[in-house]
Amino acid sequence: MTEAALVSAPTDAPNVVLTDRAAKRVARILAKEPDGTVLRISVAGGGCSGFQYEYNLVRETPANDDVVLAKNGATVLIDAMSLEFMGGSEIDFSDDLIGQSFQIKNPNAVASCGCGTSFAV
Repeated sequence: MTEAALVSAPTDAPNVVLTDRAAKRVARILAKEPDGTVLRISVAGGGCSGFQYEYNLVRETPANDDVVLAKNGATVLIDAMSLEFMGGSEIDFSDDLIGQSFQIKNPNAVASCGCGTSFAV
C-alpha cells in the first residue's frame, strides 16, 4: 500500500492517505461520470456519534485550502474544515461478505457507531 500523491494542500495540512484499493474504486466510479467529476469527502454534524462522513461526486474547481488526493486515475477532495477532523486518516475500500463500502480509519475518533458511519472526537 502506498500513499496518495498530495497534489495540492496547505503547507501545514495533516496527511491523509488514500489506499490503492480506495483509489481503484474511486477511479471506477469516476470513469462512469462526466469529465471533471471528483469525489469530495467531508465531515458533517450528525449520525449517532456526533459526526459523519459525506461522500459526494462533484464537478467543481478545488478551493485553495482543499487537499487534493490524486492516485491512479482517482481524485478526492477534502475541505480544510473536514481535514481538522480527518488529519492522519486512511481512506480505504472494503469489499467483503457484509458488503462494499469506503472505510475511513481515523486516529482522531474516540468513538464510533456500530455501523461505522459516524464518529466522535
